Amino acid sequence: MTTPNSTVPPVSSDGTSDIPPIWFTVPDGFFALPVAPTPDERDTLAQTFVRELYSRGDESLWAPAAPYYAAIAEYMADEGVSYAAMGLFATEEDGVAQCSFTVAAVKTDQTDPDIAAQGTLAILAADPLNDARWLDLPCGPAVSCVTLREFTLQPDVTATGEESKLLTGEIQVHVPFSTGPYTAIFTLYTASTEYWSEFCDLLVAVLRTVSFVEPADGTGTVGGSP
Repeated sequence: MTTPNSTVPPVSSDGTSDIPPIWFTVPDGFFALPVAPTPDERDTLAQTFVRELYSRGDESLWAPAAPYYAAIAEYMADEGVSYAAMGLFATEEDGVAQCSFTVAAVKTDQTDPDIAAQGTLAILAADPLNDARWLDLPCGPAVSCVTLREFTLQPDVTATGEESKLLTGEIQVHVPFSTGPYTAIFTLYTASTEYWSEFCDLLVAVLRTVSFVEPADGTGTVGGSP
């Protein structure tokens, strides 16, 4: 799986929320969904999104697809997601490994990042199905939680016409803000579990760029409340 490094264009919050900004950098291969605070902004971003995602398409594909993705982005924004992207990466077998990636911020009652992380770890580790671990990131403490689930696919939805199993994986990392009583939740979800280690490395690379102060070079994506 190839993931050339690059910086995506910044995505601005509405500037009215009390959630402090957070910066992070994602690699090439991520296509940011049109999460934005207003319908006009979502519509404009959706037009760009479909042209990048379906670069070999034309207006007959882009025109109906843009409103669909704008509606998805509106739903995500209403659910508290401030950044969302689809990850599409070429594999050595000339295939494509896919994932979804979101960032959201939730309010907490704790302004000390270390204490907030300790509480999050205690809650997540209480579930035996969770693989919860402490992380020390450049921006401060964090807690990761890995969950693998297997689903049974019925014959009418499989290519072979036979029942099959689908293994999916989710990595969720809770990063307490150092600038306010909030925790950022980074979530990567994939059904391409044959590339699980590559996706883990990819998310670690993103997490190492997380900052609660604007990078000196001005790069990165700024996330906030939509």
